[in-house]
Amino acid sequence: MRLMMFRYAFLIFLLCAFPAFAESPYSFEVLKFTSADGGRSYRVVTAIPACAVPEGGYSVLYALDGNAALADFSEDVRTRTFREGAPVVVFIGYDTEERFDVDSRAFDYTPPSSDGKPVPDALRSTRMNGGAAMYLELIEKKIKPAVEEHIKINKSRQALWGHSYGGLFVLYVLTSSPESFQAYAAADPALWWGGGEMLKKTEEFSSSGAEFDGINLLIMKSGQESRNRQFDDEKRKAYEARVKAVSSVPADAAKTAAYSFAAVKGITVRYREYPQLSHGPLFPVSFHAALRLPLGQMD
Repeated sequence: MRLMMFRYAFLIFLLCAFPAFAESPYSFEVLKFTSADGGRSYRVVTAIPACAVPEGGYSVLYALDGNAALADFSEDVRTRTFREGAPVVVFIGYDTEERFDVDSRAFDYTPPSSDGKPVPDALRSTRMNGGAAMYLELIEKKIKPAVEEHIKINKSRQALWGHSYGGLFVLYVLTSSPESFQAYAAADPALWWGGGEMLKKTEEFSSSGAEFDGINLLIMKSGQESRNRQFDDEKRKAYEARVKAVSSVPADAAKTAAYSFAAVKGITVRYREYPQLSHGPLFPVSFHAALRLPLGQMD
């Protein structure tokens, strides 16, 4: 399998090493979507490499928090990504000029409750959780088909990346619909959510006896506490609520989840710690690492 990955990557290099682009190795297309309940609006930006379509189609990374991730997809990063394999990158964001739509992501990225009803967010009771199933359906039935309508995608080389609540969503997809992607990247996944519900689900998934054919999982963990204490009252309450929520699971919860997934036949896991980074700075670093994931590269 590793030999096949190398051959695929080398083929992409031959196709894209000497591109005929004038200004940027990527062009961009924008699509708009609305959630099934009409409550959230999405702006999806697709970055398309300026090179010939590989046999079998382009590999692809679907990036959550697309507004912020796109802002971190600088010209230097685009050029490096192009040279290293040129995946299509689909930035799934919200129709706002802000980097994050915190209310929408809190709903979309969190697993549904047992009765399927929305529940208040642990960090801020004015926003709701529990829309992950609906959000995954949007990706599978609306966003992916729209991307594939104009771009030839290699459906055996699809990756999903997310950070924090987005990392929680990545693990939700892997445990509930593993066939949706062939590679997953979760950065600082919010395993504390629901009192450690996803951590329990990973253990159940590990012991289920399920077998897969070549899924890659990259879990990344920051090692520093955020030091910024210049909060207004509302943000301070959210910060204190997060500290309390995080303490509901062991400090090594992400590593524990990695071990659980590694016990599943057919899932290759790479666990990477960044002791010098805190939660926020891990966002761009983990996104940049995930750009290599569609080509089977987890180093």
